Amino acid sequence: MLAILLWLCYVSTAQALVQGTILGQDTNAPLVGAHVLVKNTQQGTVTDTDGTFILELFFGEAGITVFHPNYERASFLIQGDTSLEIRLKPIQLGFDTLQVYDPVSYEEQVDVVPITVPFRQSNQQNNALHDLNPLRNQAFRPELVGIENQGLHNTEEYNSIKEHSRQSPWDSPFSTFSIDVDHATYSNARRFINQGQKPPKESIRIEEMINYFDYAYPRPSGETPFNLITEVSDCPWNMGRKLLHIGIKGEEIPLAETPANNLVFLLDVSGSMGDANKLPLVKQTFKLLVDQLRPNDKISIVVYAGAAGLVLPPTSGTQKDTILQALEHLKAGGSTAGGEGIRLAYAQARSSFVKTGNNRVIIATDGDFNIGPSSESELLDLIRQQAGEGIFLSVLGFGMGNYKDNKLELLSNEGDGNYAYIDNLQEGRKVFVQSLTGTLYTIAKDVKVQVEFNPALVKSYRLIGYENRALSKSDFENDEKDAGELGAGHSVTALYELELHPQPVKLRKKEASRYQRQIVTKAASAKKELGILHLRFKQPDNDKSEVISMPMSKQILALDESSTAFKFAASVAGFGLLLRESSYVDWSFEEVKALAESALGKDPFGYRREFLGLVDQLE
Repeated sequence: MLAILLWLCYVSTAQALVQGTILGQDTNAPLVGAHVLVKNTQQGTVTDTDGTFILELFFGEAGITVFHPNYERASFLIQGDTSLEIRLKPIQLGFDTLQVYDPVSYEEQVDVVPITVPFRQSNQQNNALHDLNPLRNQAFRPELVGIENQGLHNTEEYNSIKEHSRQSPWDSPFSTFSIDVDHATYSNARRFINQGQKPPKESIRIEEMINYFDYAYPRPSGETPFNLITEVSDCPWNMGRKLLHIGIKGEEIPLAETPANNLVFLLDVSGSMGDANKLPLVKQTFKLLVDQLRPNDKISIVVYAGAAGLVLPPTSGTQKDTILQALEHLKAGGSTAGGEGIRLAYAQARSSFVKTGNNRVIIATDGDFNIGPSSESELLDLIRQQAGEGIFLSVLGFGMGNYKDNKLELLSNEGDGNYAYIDNLQEGRKVFVQSLTGTLYTIAKDVKVQVEFNPALVKSYRLIGYENRALSKSDFENDEKDAGELGAGHSVTALYELELHPQPVKLRKKEASRYQRQIVTKAASAKKELGILHLRFKQPDNDKSEVISMPMSKQILALDESSTAFKFAASVAGFGLLLRESSYVDWSFEEVKALAESALGKDPFGYRREFLGLVDQLE
């Protein structure tokens, strides 16, 4: 009851209501997922499928910033109740630099057409307007209703991260880790930055930021499902060291050639999902997936709140209207029986199991759920067991304030699936349209990387990110040890910061202990290899692993001669290190932006230019 009263108090403090439509100036079409942010606040929203938005302002006058990945940012001043039509100018992708408007200046940088509309009427009419756009007002601002000291505070949870330290190849010649192609960190960090906040440093998993982007690696050829590339150049944040870039590209499978889907949507409809950027956004995101269904695909919908229940039995992809209606009728309310929901979803997936198909549970939640009568370890055992039997678990996180990143990442890891954070409909489109085959179809499981460094050339190394994916040397050859999965067309990128010997180390002995001696062999000193890269993986239907190995050349390029992929990945890594407040980086956001601008390359969906906009907000 207290929460309801506080929410009503929050709503009643609004002093102006703004509604509008955002269009592309070039196409005159509505822009879906455009951000509408209030300067110097945490308040904002995104446009829905009609390009419309509704926003409550807590001041009679406020600066508004509007942006979309493929269009120029615009800023202007709002005074009182307003209805707008906004036309954004497209970015000229051939340009070498991106012009980003300063949100502090409110000159009219965009075609804004005010429309006089009697806007503020009864509460009933206002509620009707709110229902028109379920993605309104994404940020709850407790400071405006004085509840910051009344126990209603931010309860988001992230696991702490201890960065990898520098290692000597003398003492630790092998660096081993499980791959990670999750993207949750990047979109979650974007949510914070777009609200005018710096993300919690514990939330930054740098490997997920790097792997958010596609680097256009060459496709594999022949029978091998992977292509391996390496490149070495100057480390931009420490010019006395070098940066090793490792790229792994998986084979691509056309959607028409992928196996049939048996998908179970497991949707959290508890009371905590009632916010505009939770269940309403869940519905719109899953509608994008429904649009991609084929006749041989099957969808079931399981929901959980105070109890779990089956909303839609297995339904063919030909019955899209039936599936969409089931989604549309969902409402949030009640407590959160997450464990019960997961068990019911797996039972449903087993009952509709497709032997040669893709059997997967896709959970959408803010992670704020209880396990139920059994323990968390029992639930994780169930998830691992089901993954071993061919039913994978992918996790989509939504919302803010009580978001449980630590829980959701763990569930997806144990379920051999993907983990993404959906902060707007544009991100939903990336997951379920642009990267659909990679999201749904696994081409390799238990994928592990091991790098053995040549101590004659490498004095020290440090793996950037992958802290919670680290493995021991013996884990690499242990087929019982679980590791990451790779989807069709996905790529994996990893970076190492290297300190090289000025000259190759000659044959010499080193006392390692009272009972051991280590040497650098003549062969090692003579080799033109920094080390050797090993990739171990299993075919989706096989429990015996295979290995691909490739020597890594010691050829070093100047930074300005390095590839676009190298420079852009380095800029994202440096950005992550700065957000994490790493002791290993001596760089600035301005330098991050300069390197990224030099490496925009082909950017068909505007993700790299959007990255520039994020960096620009933190300069």
